[in-house]
Amino acid sequence: MYRLTKDWREQSELDDSDEDNLMGARPYMNIQGKPKGVEGLIRINNPNRPSQDDTSDSDDDNSDNEDLATKIENSLMQSPTREERDRRDKEKKEKRAEQLRQIRSQQQAPQQESQVDKSNLCIECEDTPGQVRCEQCGEIYCDLCFKSQHRKGNRSQHRFEKIEIAQLSQQNQSQESTKTTDSKSEKTTSSSSSIDLSVDVSPEDYAKYKEALLDRCKFTPIRLNQKERKFLRLVESALNVSEYTDKIDILSYKSKAERITEQLEDICATLLGLVVACDYKMGQTMVNQKSYKDNEEFFQSLFEIARRYKITNPEKMRTDYGKLLYLLQDSVYKEITTRMGFTMVRSIKTVYTVLEAANLLSILDDPTMLLATTEVIENENLSRSDIETLIKRKEVAIDTISKKHAKAEFGQDDIKQVIYSIADNNTFLAYNRDPVDKMIEYLSKYFSPKKIEKPDFSLEINYGRGGARLSHSHDRQYYYVMQSLHLWRGIMHDMFKLWLTAELDLLDEQNYYRLRDTGQGLNRVQDAPRIYKLIAKILSKTQQKVGGWVGSSVIHLGDHNVPNAFMFIDKYTQVPRILAPIVRVIQRLDEIVQDPGLKDYIEENFGGVDECRKEILTDFFKHGFDGSGADNFFDAGSCIDGRLTSAWNWCSKIEKKRYYHVFKLAGFSGFDGEFQK
Repeated sequence: MYRLTKDWREQSELDDSDEDNLMGARPYMNIQGKPKGVEGLIRINNPNRPSQDDTSDSDDDNSDNEDLATKIENSLMQSPTREERDRRDKEKKEKRAEQLRQIRSQQQAPQQESQVDKSNLCIECEDTPGQVRCEQCGEIYCDLCFKSQHRKGNRSQHRFEKIEIAQLSQQNQSQESTKTTDSKSEKTTSSSSSIDLSVDVSPEDYAKYKEALLDRCKFTPIRLNQKERKFLRLVESALNVSEYTDKIDILSYKSKAERITEQLEDICATLLGLVVACDYKMGQTMVNQKSYKDNEEFFQSLFEIARRYKITNPEKMRTDYGKLLYLLQDSVYKEITTRMGFTMVRSIKTVYTVLEAANLLSILDDPTMLLATTEVIENENLSRSDIETLIKRKEVAIDTISKKHAKAEFGQDDIKQVIYSIADNNTFLAYNRDPVDKMIEYLSKYFSPKKIEKPDFSLEINYGRGGARLSHSHDRQYYYVMQSLHLWRGIMHDMFKLWLTAELDLLDEQNYYRLRDTGQGLNRVQDAPRIYKLIAKILSKTQQKVGGWVGSSVIHLGDHNVPNAFMFIDKYTQVPRILAPIVRVIQRLDEIVQDPGLKDYIEENFGGVDECRKEILTDFFKHGFDGSGADNFFDAGSCIDGRLTSAWNWCSKIEKKRYYHVFKLAGFSGFDGEFQK
């Protein structure tokens, strides 16, 4: 039953049995689509009352009906008092709350008795209690699944036993109790036994380690925190949609300074818009500033975060980093800073600068730092328990250092971030320098400069044969490859230092570039005196280490081969992308031959695992260092840059090699990695 109000819209439910009627208040409509009047209500509530259209109604009945209708209408049209409405609302809420309590009590009723333990179900269909246990498979099946899975082949000979559900439940309970007891005992043992944090290093070696660590921290970027990672996404998004180099590095009648200013303002506006979308309050404050100059520190922080992230993760931002460096390179010039009113560049935040600002450089003298920053790498000589012990020692060492050196203004989390940053550098070396070390090891293990095991394994190359542009005897090629690998190792060892130095050359406001066609499109040709000096120093150390030098020692920088410092860094970050897949294939050959069919394939086509390894390495050491990759000796040949050019040329022809199928069997997917992120 419903009451009517004067505007035909307000409704109140008197019978709460139908909860859906509370979802919306709307007037009652008759068949013609008009609101029903009082007499319609009378007919609904009293269906035995005759209607006005009935010809059998008497005039007395009509008058009585009119009087009654008037009384009912007057009574219904009267609005209830406020106290009455509050009382009704309170009753509704109490009734609704009671219904919700009943529903929750039904949902929370114990259902464990009706449920079947999932560990007792068939491993195949997962909805039928297990009835058969296969001794060879060690799995539980229902009768139907067991027969279908064991009807033919070797499985048809498997032995099995019938089991009862009660027996299975008892076994599971006993296994769970055993696991619980074992885990408790392990925890008790680990907690009771103290972790040894002593370092077995001589004082002389540790002094050298501290000196090297201090020098490395000056060029080790600090790891990004959670807040900085959010800002990184903003920069990546803005660079992803920007067409900066497409509009700047072109020949145009329009003023270049005007074009640069326009593009930089567009990028700043895009970043501010993204900030508003991510953090409205912060974005509102920044947008309300009168000019971009007022947000100078914010823009400097954003671009510094992106640069720092790229240095520690060379495989990331492969398409956006060059765009970022080029726009920053333009932004530092005096004409642009005058137009913009500020500069977008600031120094990279390193471990050394952070510790120096916090007056905590003494933390690098802590002997436990060696354990806290050591990279734990899975090794065939280490068991799983040994690896877990090393990880535990590292975690305890990090906690010990952070608690020992924490201060009010530089807490434990800040110290841990510093330690993780140093550990990140060790991880970088493990994934970028170690493949070079492995190739040096393979060259020394499988080849000798004084002896040729077989003619097929000779490293001799001749000009014109197999695309070679050099002529080397076996021993000369051996030393040539060894020297090249040692040079690459030195570059990978100091890559962070080279990277920061390259950015100094690129972002030097006094070092202008020239837009020039280098044969690979228009490129920014710029001198790089700082990084040239550093790479010359690495080359000199390598020559002293290997004793002599085979080939040219020309370093290409600032010419059409390597136009600028960015191109140099980008080129040598390819070294681990070339060597790591080869090392991975060589290492996985023993795993591949575990399969009888693949073992027969290797023996039939290559003569065995060692012969297959030697064939792959022989081809790479010969034609990956044969001076190929260009049409003249100046662009390729035996120069410092040409050695890497030859290796890239070898990679481009891998699909034509006889052993390419072995690469694919070992999981090889390519040398170039991914460009998406």
